[in-house]
Amino acid sequence: MQEFFDSTRDNFISTFLVEDRWQQLLSGLGITLLITFFAVIIGIILGCLIAIVRSTYETNVKTKKCLTFGDYIIKVLNVICKIYLTIIRGTPVVVQLMIMYFIIFANSRDSILAAILSFGINSGAYVAEIIRSGIMSIDKGQFEASRSLGFNYKDTMIHIILPQAFKNVLPALGNEFIVLLKETSVAGYVAVQDLTYVANLIRSRTYEAFFPLITTAVIYLVLVMILTFFLGKLERRLRNSDH
Repeated sequence: MQEFFDSTRDNFISTFLVEDRWQQLLSGLGITLLITFFAVIIGIILGCLIAIVRSTYETNVKTKKCLTFGDYIIKVLNVICKIYLTIIRGTPVVVQLMIMYFIIFANSRDSILAAILSFGINSGAYVAEIIRSGIMSIDKGQFEASRSLGFNYKDTMIHIILPQAFKNVLPALGNEFIVLLKETSVAGYVAVQDLTYVANLIRSRTYEAFFPLITTAVIYLVLVMILTFFLGKLERRLRNSDH
């Protein structure tokens, strides 16, 4: 038993204390959070734009017989959005990450920027469909009522439709952001020294897998629990605002 405790203590020391490896883990955690934060922002912006284009086509353009010049633009944009969604959702995020780093960023080799763009673009495809489903779930009478009050289509979307759609899809959006946080663990494929990459690096140097990998799993678990907690509070606050 004493031998077991001595071995565990030595493994703990070599994993966290030797060469200040705990600081390497903190640095990796910081990079993971950095990539996740900016990827979420890109995903939300891209997803909202695509959702608005697709829902506009479904509600305003698709049923029209006489199309204006603006309608044709929306129609073309909708085709582009559908191609984007098909490609992004039909290919693995790891492959997208490697294409971004080894092909698109072949000259600069900025691994962190490549990871942010890859995960953001990938997340945007899923966020777009989530938000689009939320927009399409709003009763069409809302559009008609807003038009009767003098709102144009843009103001209707911004002030009436999108706030309601956001409330409806918040749980699904929260799940997407949690998945995105965990998906960043593959960023090490392009030499991004994120949390998982650093843990695996420590494992390769110490020949001890338990503490690096279990610590990484616990950190991700805590991050997900914190994110779930705040998303739950936001959801309850939005629900209470309806009363």
